[in-house]
Amino acid sequence: MSGDSPNMGDYDNAITVAVPPRRLFAYLADVENLPHYMPRLTAAHPHDGDRVTVTAHIDPEDAPEQDVTSEAWIRVLEEGRTLEWGAPGPNEYHGRLHVGRGESADTSRLSVELHTARTEGEQVDEGLREALRGIKAAVEAAEH
Repeated sequence: MSGDSPNMGDYDNAITVAVPPRRLFAYLADVENLPHYMPRLTAAHPHDGDRVTVTAHIDPEDAPEQDVTSEAWIRVLEEGRTLEWGAPGPNEYHGRLHVGRGESADTSRLSVELHTARTEGEQVDEGLREALRGIKAAVEAAEH
């Protein structure tokens, strides 16, 4: 898969992770692990079913550096080893992570799909690559 975007709001990418699929999925399904691999996130607390309160440290160009808290949702779909997520707001932000078998039983193929109304294509593609690298580094470090 490439980071090329057929529609300005649809993005995808994938990475191989040196951890068996069941362990990778268990790590990702634990929402409180989010700050270990998502840049800028400092806390994630699940509540009320699939709801999650997240806190991020941001440094916007037009405002002072600050912590912001927002609501999101994450659905863990055990069958198919998939996580779906989204956040309310004007950008129609939602996506899906899928954990598949890698080239061997000890590796996984992690793919991500994202939809957002934002049109900063290269910035979104780089954010996806950064998140996948963060997941790979965090879960491989936790495993060894």
